[in-house]
Amino acid sequence: MTETAVRTEQGEAERIPAQQPAAPRVNRLRALDGLRLVAALMVAVYHYAGRGAQVSTSWGASPKTEFPTLHNFATYGCLGVQVFFVISGFVICMSGWGRSLTSFFASRVSRLMPGYWFAVALLIVVMALPGVPFKGVSPSDALVNFTLLQQPIGADRVLGVCWTLWVEIRFYALFALLVVIPGANRRRVLMFSIGWLFAVAIAQAAHQPLLDLVVMPEYAPYFIGGMGLYLVHRDRGDIYAWGLTAAGFLIGQHYAVKDLWNASDPNAFAHRTTFGIVAVVAFGFIAVAAIALGWLNWANWRWLTVAGALTYPFYLVHEHLGWVVIWGLHRKLEIPAIPTFFLTIGGMLLLAYLIYRFVETPLTPRLRTALQKAR
Repeated sequence: MTETAVRTEQGEAERIPAQQPAAPRVNRLRALDGLRLVAALMVAVYHYAGRGAQVSTSWGASPKTEFPTLHNFATYGCLGVQVFFVISGFVICMSGWGRSLTSFFASRVSRLMPGYWFAVALLIVVMALPGVPFKGVSPSDALVNFTLLQQPIGADRVLGVCWTLWVEIRFYALFALLVVIPGANRRRVLMFSIGWLFAVAIAQAAHQPLLDLVVMPEYAPYFIGGMGLYLVHRDRGDIYAWGLTAAGFLIGQHYAVKDLWNASDPNAFAHRTTFGIVAVVAFGFIAVAAIALGWLNWANWRWLTVAGALTYPFYLVHEHLGWVVIWGLHRKLEIPAIPTFFLTIGGMLLLAYLIYRFVETPLTPRLRTALQKAR
């Protein structure tokens, strides 16, 4: 195999295989934006109709009573998180390719933090309003939440969904350390992903909390599968990339079934089947694979870009704030359950658009520029 020298962003010559294909991505993968929103809606349906606990306070009864048929399907919506992680593996591999560490760091921080800060502040205010039937966190814990490190520190969470951001941050750190700093290319992504897979097996066998914290065995397979699918996107004949994708799915579905199968629990809100869990995980991998292979290039509508932009703010605010909206519409205004369900989702999408338009759009580029300029 012949090699050719290229100049990196730091001006250093790097040897890479001459036959390594250039990234085929020319236009934005708008179908991926649409899939993001589908995953977010899956999680929202789960939080509104697929579980009990606090949302029962909003409805005034268990969602099993309010939605006697829907609740059986809604309980699978929690797997939208696994779909998100597959997408994230694909997107982070794509966005980190050819970037310096400073550029990668600035991109991730500016993408996450403006909307997150606003969502935390908004929820703190809403939960402090008189009459709201949900208890907010203490002032001290509320302040910790602005760091996005509340979970490892042990503070109460303002946003219930922020646990997934802690998972994402650890993935970003691993990817930056082992791929972005040395320079992303096919070989490094492959070695990182294969090494991570072996680390998953070691962590599972070792039962060491620190190793579990770093390796994240129950979530790593989805990120690894997503990275494999990005390599497939670059070169459809890459047998190693297909192998990574297959391994990610096979191990990922195992952890999903292990964590979510509850047929043996007589007190479960609804009983998920093994087949149903595996089918939803397979949907996530197949959908991203279809996008990677270009089968969904026809889904190139501009509104999908907006849909993708709404996904993150919608995901942040939909859970706890949605419960407050359900309580107001259903309990206070006595609007029936089905209209309340759809009005709440619509209201959260509208709020997400406002956050995107008036918070993220002006602040994200400014924060990214400031971080890139900082020494």
